[in-house]
Amino acid sequence: MAEQHRKTVLDSGWLAARSTEVQFTGIQLTTTHPPTSPTSPWMQALVPGTVLGTLVKNKVVPDPFYGFQNEDIVDIADSGRDYYTFWFFTTFNCKLSINQHCDLNFRGINYYADVYLNGHEITLPKGMFRRHAIDVTDILHPDGSNLLAVLVHPPDHPGRIPPEGGQGGDHEIGKDVATQYVEGWDWIAPIRDRNTGIWDEVSISVTGPVKIIDPHLVSSFFDNYERAYLHTTTELENKSSWTAECSLSIQAIMELEDNICLVEHVETQYLSVPANSRVQYTFPELFFYKPNLWWPNGMGKQSLYNVIINIDVKEYGESDSWSHLFGFRKIESHIDDATGGRLFKVNGEPIFIRGGNWILSDGLLRLSKKRYNADIKFHADMNLNMIRCWGGGLAERPEFYHYCDYYGLLVWQEFWITGDVDGRGDPISNPNGPLDHDLFLFCARDTVKLLRNHPSLALWVGGNEQTPPDDINTALKNDLRLHPWFEAVDETNKSVGHLSPELTDPSQYLDGTRIYIEGSLWDGFADGKGNFTDGPYEIQNPEDFFKDNYYDYGFNPEVGSVGVPVASTIRATMPPEGWKIPVFKKLSNGYVEEVPNPIWEYHKYIPYSKPSKVHDQIQLYGDAKDLDDFCLKAQLVNYVQYRALLEGWSSRMWSKYTGVLIWKTQNPWTGLRGQFYDHLLDQTAGFYGCRCAAEPIHIQLNLATYSIEVVNTTLKELSNVAMEASVWNLEGTCSYYKILENLSLLPKKVASISEMDYPKSKNSEPVYFLLLKLYSMSDHTTISRNFYWLHISGGDYKLLEPYRKKKIPLRITSQTSNEGSTYKIQIQVKNTSKEPYFKSSTSRLSYVDGKDSLETADSLVDKEHEVGWFKRLQRCFAGKSDGLKVYEINGDDVGVAFFLHFSVHTSKKDNKEGEDTRILPVHYSDNYISVIPGEVMHIELTFEVTDPEGVTPCVALHAWNYDEAHFIL
Repeated sequence: MAEQHRKTVLDSGWLAARSTEVQFTGIQLTTTHPPTSPTSPWMQALVPGTVLGTLVKNKVVPDPFYGFQNEDIVDIADSGRDYYTFWFFTTFNCKLSINQHCDLNFRGINYYADVYLNGHEITLPKGMFRRHAIDVTDILHPDGSNLLAVLVHPPDHPGRIPPEGGQGGDHEIGKDVATQYVEGWDWIAPIRDRNTGIWDEVSISVTGPVKIIDPHLVSSFFDNYERAYLHTTTELENKSSWTAECSLSIQAIMELEDNICLVEHVETQYLSVPANSRVQYTFPELFFYKPNLWWPNGMGKQSLYNVIINIDVKEYGESDSWSHLFGFRKIESHIDDATGGRLFKVNGEPIFIRGGNWILSDGLLRLSKKRYNADIKFHADMNLNMIRCWGGGLAERPEFYHYCDYYGLLVWQEFWITGDVDGRGDPISNPNGPLDHDLFLFCARDTVKLLRNHPSLALWVGGNEQTPPDDINTALKNDLRLHPWFEAVDETNKSVGHLSPELTDPSQYLDGTRIYIEGSLWDGFADGKGNFTDGPYEIQNPEDFFKDNYYDYGFNPEVGSVGVPVASTIRATMPPEGWKIPVFKKLSNGYVEEVPNPIWEYHKYIPYSKPSKVHDQIQLYGDAKDLDDFCLKAQLVNYVQYRALLEGWSSRMWSKYTGVLIWKTQNPWTGLRGQFYDHLLDQTAGFYGCRCAAEPIHIQLNLATYSIEVVNTTLKELSNVAMEASVWNLEGTCSYYKILENLSLLPKKVASISEMDYPKSKNSEPVYFLLLKLYSMSDHTTISRNFYWLHISGGDYKLLEPYRKKKIPLRITSQTSNEGSTYKIQIQVKNTSKEPYFKSSTSRLSYVDGKDSLETADSLVDKEHEVGWFKRLQRCFAGKSDGLKVYEINGDDVGVAFFLHFSVHTSKKDNKEGEDTRILPVHYSDNYISVIPGEVMHIELTFEVTDPEGVTPCVALHAWNYDEAHFIL
């Protein structure tokens, strides 16, 4: 993240109180009558955060994300704006030396504020997405102790929630430049204070006479990416009353292994900055030969250089310093002739987009680096490569972008326009966007300056399912026009060497490196003309995703489905009346309608059936008995649904599609739809269906044609690889086996390599398991593994219900290591069913996940091999290790150990009955796995114990074949 090195963040010690309950003025609060403790009406405040977040933290109001409790909180439409107008107060120490200057910085306030510092008043203008920097040099107390009070006012047009709800309530919030989801949507209940508060970082920055402001870093490439230039322009502000003679330096540092850094460049320029003025300065470009490139997730490394700018002032010394992690990369896009979809290129290579829509991390804006890290790593873990920041949410924060840079997630960033609130809906919304167009443009330009240096940022979009008003749209098109070097034309047509005289340095543009698209349904997205051709958003027949008539356009920016979490999350977020599962109502046409309980309906539940089009996908597995049974079967459906969605899109890579974004990856509250992980940060099985389908090299079954395909989205050709397909019945017998060797797979291509004969044979089982593997013939390492449970055409999975009674034996070997509060656990799972019968005599199945493929059954991993495997792993661990542990699950049955799911829990003596003991989040290398007889699979878990005192983490194993969880360590 960009850092002003002389910055101090003010994120603790804040107090808050409702303005109508405070009898003193801002001048009095910061001079003679400061609050000294959280005594009424003052309470400990959440800063950064919102008024409602502070009230929840202090239990003044109930948790709005639990059950119906949001209904118990007064809405601003009923209370009036004064009810959510709050004072925030803190103290800080800052004592300046001669020629030092201090700025008080607010990175985001919703919606405007009156600031009081040591008895001085400053009024901050309106706008949620603008930064404020106040020169307080002459206001600070000489002794260094300072009193700060901020009176924060809600948005001007908080709106009212109609009885029927709807997208964005009555749409009044669209008249302000603020988040629009806060009046409620079809995936979230209204936010009662409309996110009023100091919602982003507060800091003070101390500099010498000259300050560095908003540097712009741009990389350009020539000679097929062998030559690169770093272009840099920055603003400099001289706050003194005399001309400053300065030396301005820039350096780029690449961190190598073991904390060794390589200084690539250091360059110093000399200049004069007139008194009390701002100037713009452009460095001579820096030359790099074959720089380490930044690539999106799945295409290569995310190489980042630390670019540091320093300014020294004569007779003063270092005046200011700024740094930013920067990635050398080039992003281009154009409308693809073959598909009509927008095609993205990174560093000259086409990238097939498989990503997700993102609202924000938390509906109450309880944002943190730790949560952002978990959120973005989850997306990388799913093998996604793009996140779309939806227009009704945030212009995301630098911390969000930092982790997208680090994990390789491209970002589509929209501005604050959504069709529901800006020109359509019921009632009809304001067609001309926000009332203050100049304010919108100011916030947009300031947001560009805040985020433009992040390599993950791929494109700007005017709005969701709508374009901005004409004047705003025209201004954005002009402001965000591309520099000629970044237009999507042939590389050979571009100038070589230093800047051509007629071309402005690209770092002097506001951005100049990324396209601007006026709306999410325009110019290569959906039908490209603004018609509502995104979606659908409901349960689908899995095979339909593969059919020619499923989606007609090349890039779908929104397609969504179900997302019920595990039962533990339901219990943790709802009272017992919310634990009732839907009523399955049989209709005259043979379909089932699900009728959810009122709490599920309030939490925006999407059914697992679509009467007249999709039969209930949960009932395919039999009647759900209770909450645990329903949620387990929902996970089966989640996995199948999202794997099929992505596999269907991948099957037509470049021939029909250029990309897809799933609506949506997560929920900013405790919703019951469209999510790969819930608000508590526990993954659904859909997470792992997505992870499987989106792996860079992937073997898959086309559910419409029953052909086996390999999708290679990487830049490398694969040769000397083999495909293996095995079918397993419910008796544990391998009833079909096929192997193809010496395959070659071209880069960035889809290959159909074999037909699946099994389901067409007369002796096909009504329910069966299919394991597909792609492996290297040279070293037998598994490249891709994909496990399906399938039924014959027109059938169902009800035979899996009696299969639950089978007790499949397992041996689980584990190794735990921790460094401080961070834990790593390596787990090896072996299905110890007796050696199966094979109809094929030519080869044996490849049992071991990740290595040792094609071993004979007699040479499979035994305990001695397990010990050796873990000893090799120990070399990768840092910190304490608790040694090797082996856990046996006994059973006399033979077959597939089906749908194994791990979870991590606290082990404390004082755990209360019914308490949610999960440790969250946990990052798993895989989960919801199935293991065939004799097979070995490896799983890695990483997590943090936030309060390690008296807590011993333990791992539970749940499975389709086991009634209760097994605590394996």
